This record gives sequence, structure tokens and C-alpha cells, in this order.
Amino acid sequence: MKQLLRKISAIVMAFVVLLSTMSFTVSEHYCGHKLVDIGLFSKAESCGMELQKPSSSNDCELKKSDCCKDEVKQFTGQNELNTNFSTLNFEQQVFVASFAYSYVNLFEGLAVNIIPSKHYTPPLVDKEITVLYQVFRI
Repeated sequence: MKQLLRKISAIVMAFVVLLSTMSFTVSEHYCGHKLVDIGLFSKAESCGMELQKPSSSNDCELKKSDCCKDEVKQFTGQNELNTNFSTLNFEQQVFVASFAYSYVNLFEGLAVNIIPSKHYTPPLVDKEITVLYQVFRI
């Protein structure tokens, strides 16, 4: 249970770091006051009702407002994840150093697996205790 909880918390923390540092853009296309399309990471598709750019003739020019508009919302993530240990006071630095040392040495194993009773033989059975006390497992 403890291992499962550690794995779940590690995955959740990895997703928190990923989502907090990720930047993305949302593009929205409105036709009038109605939302037509939304584009995540790309430009939104237009509805095809935009006004064509008029030719450069200054003789006869009509001014007509465009009913379509594009909105772009940009969400920026966090860029700085490095912590500066010089801002920590002495007690906090001692805690971080001792925690790191104990965590690294936590997984240090023995070179040879030592079995203390390897060279001893079990005692000889002179009486059958289950028959003596008439205790049988059924």
C-alpha cells in the first residue's frame, strides 16, 4: 500500500511540474457574437465570411466593418524552476544536506548476504511432540 501511494504521488507531482511549466495558446474565431471555432496550439479555422481586401484604387472606396474577429489568448508557464540555496538560512541548509545524505544511503545494500545460522545444524528430534501430546493438524 505504501509503495502504491508513493508511485501515485510521484506521478501526480510529475504532472504538476509538467503542467506548470507548459505554455500554450488558445485561438478563438468569432463571427458576429457567435463563437465559430477554437484552436488549441494552432490558429482557429475561419468561417469564410471575412471581407476581401479592396484593391488599391482610391477613386471609389466603401468602408464596411468586418463581422468576424479573432482572439488569441496566450498562457505562459513558469520558466524558472531552479531554487537558489543561498537564500536558505543555516538550519534549512543543514536539513537539506542531512536529508540528501540519509536518502542516498537508504538504498545502500550489503555486498554479501550474511546468514548467521548457516553453519549450525538444527537440533535432533528425540521425541515426536505431536504424537506425545496428541495434537494433530486437520
